[in-house]
Amino acid sequence: MLAVLRNGTYARLFAAQIVALVGTGLLTVALGLLAYDLAGRNAGAVLGTALTIKMLAYVGLAPVITALVARLPKKPVLIGADLIRAAMALCLPFITETWQIYVVIFLLQSASATFTPAFQSLIPTILKDQRDYTNALSLSRLAYDMEALVSPAAAALLLTVLRYNKLFIGTVAGFLFWAFMVAITVLPRVTASAGPQTSLWHRTRAHGSSGATGGCGPYWP
Repeated sequence: MLAVLRNGTYARLFAAQIVALVGTGLLTVALGLLAYDLAGRNAGAVLGTALTIKMLAYVGLAPVITALVARLPKKPVLIGADLIRAAMALCLPFITETWQIYVVIFLLQSASATFTPAFQSLIPTILKDQRDYTNALSLSRLAYDMEALVSPAAAALLLTVLRYNKLFIGTVAGFLFWAFMVAITVLPRVTASAGPQTSLWHRTRAHGSSGATGGCGPYWP
């Protein structure tokens, strides 16, 4: 499975994914503490609403956004989405009302709905061998599972010396690092398949039914 890391392009992107995953794991922990700071005993309801908005934004917007950016160059799309995510994460330490959490999470997840399908569409062009592609998916799944173990432990350690709102800086750094790695990596040129021009509605249905939101599924990243 680790043999796919011999591919320099994939190895750089996978390293960036690991950093971003840890950063978004810190975001999850810090968001719970922020909700408690703002809402006290109602923190559970605030966090639950935020997570619901996160999932609805991704599931509802990913097919539409994928259809909109399908014919655009992938590198600017990926870098732009990461910069938006970093900007939204940077807003979180300054939030003073619960409704602001919902707006920021919606915008952050909308950017993720742009980034993740575009990133996933690049993997088959980087790893053309079917076995390598399968191993890359397995490695990505392992990274998500390991993040669920590592991020809470890292957050607990950092919270012994930092206030929780400083954890959001780790999230910002993760997104900026991913944007930087995409910027310095030569990506394969992905062009839209030839065919008749179709409406946005038909392209959205096609991307939705073909599993644009499938794969390993980004929880935050």
